[in-house]
Amino acid sequence: MSELVVRLWRFYHTPKGKRMFRYTMVSVISTLVSVTVLGLVYGVFQWWTEVPSTLFANVVATVPSYYLNRSWAWGKTGRSHVRREVLPFWGLSIAGMLLSIVTSTEARNIGLAHFAHHHTIRTLLVLGANLMAFGVLWVVKFLVFNRLFHVSPVSEDAELVEVSP
Repeated sequence: MSELVVRLWRFYHTPKGKRMFRYTMVSVISTLVSVTVLGLVYGVFQWWTEVPSTLFANVVATVPSYYLNRSWAWGKTGRSHVRREVLPFWGLSIAGMLLSIVTSTEARNIGLAHFAHHHTIRTLLVLGANLMAFGVLWVVKFLVFNRLFHVSPVSEDAELVEVSP
């Protein structure tokens, strides 16, 4: 176990390791935003069904995800290039949203079939399906974004940028 920790520690101190860590942290932040918004609009307030709720939550989470990935994980500054950065990012994000809508709808159907009177359990199923859908695309997105935002190695002294609401 300690050998694994040492290897991870050494990997973290490489440019690729730092980029991977930052990409992972952006994913954690985006996931927290998405789960929180979905939990509120679908679970607590029950404003919409699972499809519009999932779509709304993921669109809200995608906006800070783009800017944090671009600036913090890949160290890009200046204007975004629409064809090389914005369109591919949103294309993959929309693919993730479509997958999460499909899985969330199926989770809701399973929930209605087995837990018809338990909105909390159905909400947990929809949240889990949303997480699973984006987990499937996580590695693919890293590989694609690493190519899209191909830049010189991230400097070791770069710090996390604060996200303002």
